Amino acid sequence: MDLAYLWFFIVGVLFVGYFVLDGFDFGVGMSLPFLGKTDLARRQIINTIGPVWDLNETWVIVAGACLFAAFPEWYATLFSGFYLPLLLILLALILRGVSFEYRHRAEDDAARGRFDWMIVIGSAVPALLWGVAVGNIVQGVPLDADHEFTGSLLTLLNPYGLWVGVTTLLLFFLHGVYFIGLKTDGEVHDGAQKLGKQLAIPTVIFAAGCVVWTIVIAAGREAPLLWAVIACGVIAAVALLASVAFNWIDKDGKAFAAGAITIVFAVLTLWLALFPYVMPASNDMANSLTIENASSTDYTLTIMSWAALIFLPLVLAYQAWTYWVFRKRVTRSYIEKASAVAH
Repeated sequence: MDLAYLWFFIVGVLFVGYFVLDGFDFGVGMSLPFLGKTDLARRQIINTIGPVWDLNETWVIVAGACLFAAFPEWYATLFSGFYLPLLLILLALILRGVSFEYRHRAEDDAARGRFDWMIVIGSAVPALLWGVAVGNIVQGVPLDADHEFTGSLLTLLNPYGLWVGVTTLLLFFLHGVYFIGLKTDGEVHDGAQKLGKQLAIPTVIFAAGCVVWTIVIAAGREAPLLWAVIACGVIAAVALLASVAFNWIDKDGKAFAAGAITIVFAVLTLWLALFPYVMPASNDMANSLTIENASSTDYTLTIMSWAALIFLPLVLAYQAWTYWVFRKRVTRSYIEKASAVAH
């Protein structure tokens, strides 16, 4: 296989990893107003991702770096044309990270409340805008002959882009609620299971619409991997329904696992619908960026391939070890004891 095509799929896998891992972080953050009725409950919720949220976020850094090195033309077009949405995502992630680190230093409930809302906003904004960005990449945007974006912010706020954005927001929200159910006990755990049941119907509706719409777009471009797009879409739909069923019968681990599989195949549905383009031009397909005309030289891709072969297994091993160390539930009694010690 040509290295450029190989790296198209490697970058896709990195974004899959990011959306699965940081996806439930976003969902946990968005759940605070619904499940965090007391400061103790909010601390219990936040502590479910306390040891791992920053590690999960590194996946987007690695994905962005690989995108820059493997497909510089794609990177340049994407980051210049999507500058404002990507800037808002970055600011939201900074807002969320600062809140995680400084919330416990707040001296009163009002200050902690402000940090809590910063976490909510810093989780919801990326969950929505990542979907809008990916939706526009898949659908295509207006490009000139030099592969420069010729639209505006309003161009990106089109029906399909917004539909994908709402879908990712709901999927991440549900994924995070499943994670809270898996990692907590008591009122927070029970509330997470109830909230998951309430989120099920709108999430299924938007996800189904997203899959069908994406297949229609891929079919209209006569995508060579249309069969794989359809297969991934069907698997994502089945996994989502399975996660809803598992949550309904209080199987927290299976619900979370099925939710993760949903996101994996939902992202693959979008990614494979894009192939062999990396940035289709909606105004003139001749102006499109493809895997071949957007990629780096074979020499660069060869060096990257060796680096990935050596370092990627080490990163995966370290992340797996981290999750193993922090695998236990964050119980209410643990938070109470920690609070007593702090005071």
